[in-house]
Amino acid sequence: MNPRRAGLAIASLSVGTLLNPLNSSMIAVALLTLRDAFGLDVLTVTWVITAFYLASAAGQPLMGRLGDRFGARRLFLFGMIVVVITCVLTPFAPTFWLVCAGRVSLAIGTACAFPSAVALLHPITTLSGLSSPRLLGRLQMANTAGAAIGPVIGGLLVTFLGWQAIFWVNVPLALIALAGVRTFAPVDHARGRQPMRTVLSDSDIPGVLTFTAALVTLLVFLLGITQKPQWTLLAAAIAASTLFVWRELTTRTPFIDLRMLSRNRRLVLVYTGFALFNIVYYVVFFGLPQYLEEFGDYRADAVGLLMLPLASLNVLLTPFAARFIERRGIRPAFLIGVGWLIVAAALLSLLTASVMPLVPLLITAMMGVPYCVVSIAMSQALYSSATRESAGVATGIFQTSRYIGAILSTTMLGIAFSDGTTPASWLEVSVAATILAVVLLVLVSRWRPVTQTK
Repeated sequence: MNPRRAGLAIASLSVGTLLNPLNSSMIAVALLTLRDAFGLDVLTVTWVITAFYLASAAGQPLMGRLGDRFGARRLFLFGMIVVVITCVLTPFAPTFWLVCAGRVSLAIGTACAFPSAVALLHPITTLSGLSSPRLLGRLQMANTAGAAIGPVIGGLLVTFLGWQAIFWVNVPLALIALAGVRTFAPVDHARGRQPMRTVLSDSDIPGVLTFTAALVTLLVFLLGITQKPQWTLLAAAIAASTLFVWRELTTRTPFIDLRMLSRNRRLVLVYTGFALFNIVYYVVFFGLPQYLEEFGDYRADAVGLLMLPLASLNVLLTPFAARFIERRGIRPAFLIGVGWLIVAAALLSLLTASVMPLVPLLITAMMGVPYCVVSIAMSQALYSSATRESAGVATGIFQTSRYIGAILSTTMLGIAFSDGTTPASWLEVSVAATILAVVLLVLVSRWRPVTQTK
């Protein structure tokens, strides 16, 4: 494989990789439109976000395992086909819950991309002789840029074409990724056929179901905690969590290898820190558009433009952040990035005094810096902390940490905005985000490179 062919393969994989974060963020500026279109309240409409993240959280490790079993290239192509079919059909859904079902299917399709792309890096670098860190950096840039540019693209699409367009836009992108990977990526090795019973057993379906049940029941409980707490749901969440832990500790092929995690404290710090970071980040990512549209009376396209500094800074700073980490190390990047995040979270409170364009522009610019730096540092810390043998599964769990953080952020927003999107409720969000950012700083300061461990 020549370098040009390898570059085209990575470019195609990058297009597929950005679809999941792109769809996780485009929806942020469509919430008010969906509420009006289907006559929903603020708590109900968040399920269009939650459904996507629940499916992504459970799907990433599972897709990584299926890619190892059936071939990363095959899984990637399958995922892009699912995306195309889903995004052609969902815009015609007559009910909100069918839209949520479409978001679940979209999450499953896009969840195939990142684990497959990481798995394909090894054969691509082996055949082409290119540097794997450089190619990995391109995938990371696509993964972070996809989420950053989502509100800008989503705002324009929703304003001029309606909420349906945030599904349609995926069709050409998925087709480009599918054609590119099919043409340029190395073919999977031949694999022996296995009985369906063996495939299902090794996929740990009970583990996936109990994990999802625990997340869903806990989330529904938290969403209703400010009104009439459903304690039976909390009990169900605890029971499902207990069953999940028991299943993962006793099965031969666990969905999430808890024993592996218990032996790798550095990896646990990465997962926990990444989940915390995404709570803070997505509270702003989902909360700010709602606040600006409802309280500030901005149109969706205007909100997308106000989020533009976040996208542009993320793209511009990614090469510099990667170079800084290469020269100075991961830990300094952690400390600088999270320190900046604390300042940015504290500045959120400025929006309680004014929603004039300059204020949200300042805030989104401030958030763009830590999103770039901390995201890349977390990715590098993951690959530094994970063993080669468990890299695929570790990558899937890493993505699950992202979605758990995003799910919890929607829960926080649902609770804070339950009585209306007002300056008082936004102040609650700002204080909570700042506190969580401080906790994150304490946590990442405990992470050490492997060369410094005893």
